[in-house]
Amino acid sequence: MTDRLDIDTIVSAPFEENSYIVRVPGGTKCFVIDPGFEPDEILDRMASLSLGLEAILLTHGHADHIAGVAAMKEAFPAAPIIIGAGEERMLTDPYLNLSAMGGMKVTSPPADHLVHEGQPLEVLGLEWEVFEIPGHSPGHVVFVWKGGKPGIVFGGDVLFRGSIGRFDFPGGDGQKLIDGIRQKLYTLPEDTRIYPGHGEATTVGMEKRSNPFTREGASLW
Repeated sequence: MTDRLDIDTIVSAPFEENSYIVRVPGGTKCFVIDPGFEPDEILDRMASLSLGLEAILLTHGHADHIAGVAAMKEAFPAAPIIIGAGEERMLTDPYLNLSAMGGMKVTSPPADHLVHEGQPLEVLGLEWEVFEIPGHSPGHVVFVWKGGKPGIVFGGDVLFRGSIGRFDFPGGDGQKLIDGIRQKLYTLPEDTRIYPGHGEATTVGMEKRSNPFTREGASLW
């Protein structure tokens, strides 16, 4: 059993979205979080590391986080697509995933496995917890590994370094987003590392102390 993971970050244009390649040190398989608009970069990095793909994990269904799923699935057909139950329809509907707004009409293959909060998830032989934190999108989930030193959160567009996810998209709700961050992410140990969907990694403790959107008394408007 390991207490750390190797994490490679691929930043995809045009939205500077973070896709993550996650593996156990010395392992021959990985999983990918939120493959964006540059899946060839992800596949090239995996090939350079001689990695197979165990699963594709999606924090939510917005186009910049799912644009590369079809290419990943084509390269590794047996790898399941895993997403929160509340985001399932966004994979195949370009209006729900917002790509149609920009004239791109991005779609993904349908999900293979839907997850809910409290449901255990095993990937790479490790136990992950699923937290549902809506507000940026209606069924947004984050994936939490408590077995590491420190623990790890793949948080999508919930909490950023010094900021939070947008909540002005259809289905957004700023108060739900803030409540979810405070009630779920901020109960984790302060050294827990958060790998967000955009920008640099941060920690629970840093955001509790300094994030201007989540401090007590902060106003969203």
